[in-house]
Amino acid sequence: MSNALAIASVTAVLKDLLNNGLIDHDITSAVGNVTVSAIAPDRIDTTATNQQSQLNLFLYQVTPNAGWRNVGLPSRDSQGQRVSNPPLALDLHYLLMAYGALEFHSEILLGYGMQLLHETPVLTRDAIRRSLAPPTPVGAGSPVPLPPELQVLFSSELADQVEMIKIAPENLNTEEISRMWTAFQSHYRPNAAYHVSVVLIESRQSTKSALPVRARAVYVVPFNQPVIEEIRSQATASDPIVSGQPILAGQRLVIVGRALRGDDTIVRVNEVEVIPPTLGVSDTQIIVPIPPTLRVGVQGVQVVHRRLMGDPPLPHRGVESNLAAFVLRPTISTTIGVSNLQGSGSAPRSADLTLTVQPAIGDAQRVVLLLNEFTPPTSPPQPITGDAGSYSFAIPSRIPLSPPAGPPGASNTVIIPVSGVRAGTYLARIQVDGAESPLATDAAGHYVSPLVTIS
Repeated sequence: MSNALAIASVTAVLKDLLNNGLIDHDITSAVGNVTVSAIAPDRIDTTATNQQSQLNLFLYQVTPNAGWRNVGLPSRDSQGQRVSNPPLALDLHYLLMAYGALEFHSEILLGYGMQLLHETPVLTRDAIRRSLAPPTPVGAGSPVPLPPELQVLFSSELADQVEMIKIAPENLNTEEISRMWTAFQSHYRPNAAYHVSVVLIESRQSTKSALPVRARAVYVVPFNQPVIEEIRSQATASDPIVSGQPILAGQRLVIVGRALRGDDTIVRVNEVEVIPPTLGVSDTQIIVPIPPTLRVGVQGVQVVHRRLMGDPPLPHRGVESNLAAFVLRPTISTTIGVSNLQGSGSAPRSADLTLTVQPAIGDAQRVVLLLNEFTPPTSPPQPITGDAGSYSFAIPSRIPLSPPAGPPGASNTVIIPVSGVRAGTYLARIQVDGAESPLATDAAGHYVSPLVTIS
């Protein structure tokens, strides 16, 4: 790669190419003395007294190169440390201007200049080195020293960059030419535009480099995307798998779908990784126990196919299924404790109900107790007379007012105060973050438990 002197070096090489070409063609016999320059147009003296035949090369624009602009990126790691020096890839845009002291001189110079650039579409490495190298002594004489601005260009390393310098004519319409010469604040002269590509400027700053790869291991595996279609549950291994039944703690989770079996299959349940038993995995179904650490509420499930790679083989993250959701519902024991009972006769009762809940309820979870007056089923069924009592009670907040010393806790025992309840027997349900505990039924489909009696 080149360094920051490359832009000036390209201009110097092109100027040297034009100067040598005019000498080789003996242009002085046609137009007299000719000067080849590389300065801004407004600095050229065009007055009648000092006007001379001159060929001027002017760099009017520099643009990023589209093919190289993203090479070597990103150049920094996540800590902001430099890992590479991406090249600054630039395209140079030149105007070749011809000035004539007499009639036809400018056209002659422009024609020769365009012919030279047409016959040299690529600047060879040897040509660049010759143009930028300091002169060598001939015979006993000493070389004429180069100006300081040219001496420094020899260290630009332009001849050693990976891309060669290519020259191509560029088309400019009359509007673009008019705007440029207006900006130059100079009188218009015959000109031709050229596109020179590409200059690669690279920094020399030190970079952070990783150790070389000692051995490579390439793995080719078929892509098989697992898809979850439904989440079911199974109470025990001997119970039937029924769609739509409540999913409760302690049960087995049944995942139904397509392409579920992989070489190394795991199930991720709410960030808890569960390894299913070998006999519980097939292409259409996976059965895993519900993790005991799950809380009540909405849970996410994914099937993950891990890839065994390395020596020795270790599991790596591979293909993941879609994310399916299910609601883990709470269960309460059939024995509900009643304490601090107050009230008698026809007066409403108040009491504290103690419930044992599975799974444990966190301190920040919202809990609501639902009570519905229980009427024993009759055969044949009889219509219910009167209004059946129905109540709901929200548990008081269990979050302490001051910040706790540790993370929020969880408990299987919940005490819920109730008040304004008339005496009787009630079916009890609990809602935890909207997930409701199920009620047990008898053979006829009547709700029969859990019950609590408030006498």
